[in-house]
Order: sequence, then C-alpha cells, then structure tokens
Amino acid sequence: MRSFTKLILILTLACGLAAAQTAAADKPVAKPADPPVSASTILPSETTVDSFMQQTFGYEPQVSWKISNIKPAPVPGLAQVDVVLATPQGPQASRFYVTADGEHAVVGEIIPFGAKPYDPVKKTLEKGITGPSRGPKNAAVTIVEFGDLQCPACKAAQPAIEGLIAAEPNARFVFQNFPLEMHNWAAKGAAYADCVAQASNDAFWKFVAKTYETQSDITAENADEKLTAIADGAGVKGADIAACASTPVAKAHVDASLALGKEVNVTGTPTLFINGRSIGNVSRVPADTLKAFVDFAAKEGK
Repeated sequence: MRSFTKLILILTLACGLAAAQTAAADKPVAKPADPPVSASTILPSETTVDSFMQQTFGYEPQVSWKISNIKPAPVPGLAQVDVVLATPQGPQASRFYVTADGEHAVVGEIIPFGAKPYDPVKKTLEKGITGPSRGPKNAAVTIVEFGDLQCPACKAAQPAIEGLIAAEPNARFVFQNFPLEMHNWAAKGAAYADCVAQASNDAFWKFVAKTYETQSDITAENADEKLTAIADGAGVKGADIAACASTPVAKAHVDASLALGKEVNVTGTPTLFINGRSIGNVSRVPADTLKAFVDFAAKEGK
C-alpha cells in the first residue's frame, strides 16, 4: 500500500496551498468559459489519458478511475486533465497538466505571479461574493471560505477557522458554498444552508456548526430529515427551509457560488482566500501562520 499511497499523492494536488478535499468534474451549469484553445494547446485524447492511467495504476486491481475533464489550462500551452480515482479509501479527484509536446505531465498547483499576484483574485471575489458574512463590511481584510458541508476536511478545519475569526475581529469572513460532486448530499446541504442564510445570518452559523458536528450521521437517504431538524434547532422554521431548498432559486445561488469558486481556481475544500491569497489544508496550517497571513494582508492593504 505504500506505493499506492505514493502514487495517490503524486496525482493529487497536495502542495502546501492545495485543498484537502478535491473537487470532481466541473458542472456545466453556470460554468465559466474555458480558456480558448490556441495553437500551442494540444488536448490529449481520452484514449491517451486512459492509457496513461492504466500504465500508472493498472497494477492495483482495487483502483479504477473516471476521466471527468480534458480542457485548456488557465495558462497557454498546457492541457488540464481531471480524473476521479475510486480507491479503497473512497473517491479521490486529481488534477494534472499535460505539456504541449504531449510527453510530460506536470503535477502541482498553478499559482499567480507578479508584483501584486493576489489582486486579480481579490477583485474577482470582491465583486462576486454573496455568502453570509461576519465582521465589518469595510474591513481591510476579507477572508473567504469555499466549503462543503459533507467534506470531512472542512469539518476538521473548522476549529482553526473559528480560531482565526476570533483572533481577527476586524476582518470580514464570508462563507461560499462549494459542494463537491463526489459527495452525495453536499449539494442539498448547500441549498439548505443558502436558505437558512437568507432567513437569518445568525442562524446560518449555528446551522453550519451543527451540520459539521453531526456530519457522520447524515446520509443521502435521511438528509432532508436531518437538515430540516438542524435548521429548526438553529432558530428558523425547518419546514420553510426545506421547501426553499428544493426551489430553482436556491439551486441557482449554489451554482453561482460554485461558478465563482471555479473562476478563482478552487479545486477542493476547504479553501480560504485572505485578500485573494489562496490557502488550502487549513487544519494543517499553524494558527500563528494563519494569523500572520491576515496581519500581513491588513498591513499591505493600508
């Protein structure tokens, strides 16, 4: 299993800023336009990708995969390939890039570069965030979390995130739904969360905390019952929230949040943005480092 684990790590975006739970295939609804295919962008065929996966994982009979996306990468000359691995540990979605010569795969995260590398994402988020928030709206620092209520890594990261919010009362914190396709009740949870937020901003935070607390008890079959009860306990009328969650409006809100995340290259959950700087694997980042990110962003913003 050591070699299997090593290969999983190789094909999973697991660098320091990568997210702990990785997103699966892009949804067609509200999907940002793909970068144009230029002469230097040559997309590998599904047959080639499948053969590559077979050569990489064929020795392990317990592993299978599904190709979810082959498209131009955000930078010219690279093709982006998304695959979902079915493993004994559960589904693991991975992303890698193929060079223009079709002979090399590049693993890692494409990060912004320049004198002000995080400003473009910061501006995109400032225009697009619509989720419930805490803290002053005119704060010098805005922290945005893209989260999935079914994601175990999101649950694990909550103490660190709550600690950061408590340590930085002058920062604004915004939650954006980003349910992963690999999770079977995450989209429903996101719709319920959206409706709770529309009813009461205070109730939303209670709803999210309790959903994470009871995450392991929620299934695709009992999600409506459990989430309705959690909404009741958060201080809003659960029956009304359940009715709201099944509407096209709630779905549109969740789809818009997904589209925003994809626009700023969210590949998994939880992903934090601190004034545009992306931070993944939040639960593994020391509390003083998270605070240093926020303090630095506040200083730079003056």
